[in-house]
Amino acid sequence: MNLRKLARGMDCTIRVPEVCNSNPETTVGCHYRLAGMCGVSMKPDDLFLAWGCDACHAAVDGRTKTKYAHSLLRLWHAEGVLRTQAELLKRGVISVRKAPTLGAG
Repeated sequence: MNLRKLARGMDCTIRVPEVCNSNPETTVGCHYRLAGMCGVSMKPDDLFLAWGCDACHAAVDGRTKTKYAHSLLRLWHAEGVLRTQAELLKRGVISVRKAPTLGAG
C-alpha cells in the first residue's frame, strides 16, 4: 500500500496552531527528516510521514515563515508522525509483530 497516496483526504495530524487549514483535500504525506534516516536525494521511509495539510506542510518544511521556533515545528511534525502511525495501526494498514524475547545473559 502506498502510504503517501493514502494521505489524500485525511485530516491533518500536524496541526500547527493558527496555520493549519484543516482541509483534507490538501493533505499529503509529510516526511519527517532525521539524521541517519535521510540525506541528499534520499527521503525517509514512508512509515515516518505525517498527514499534513498544505499549510502545515509548508510550515514544517520552512517554505513559509511562522511565529514558531523551528524546534516547536519539528515537535509538532513528530507528533503528527505518531498520530498518523496510530491511525494506520487502528485501520489495520500497518501492524506490529511481537518482538522476540531478549535473553537476560
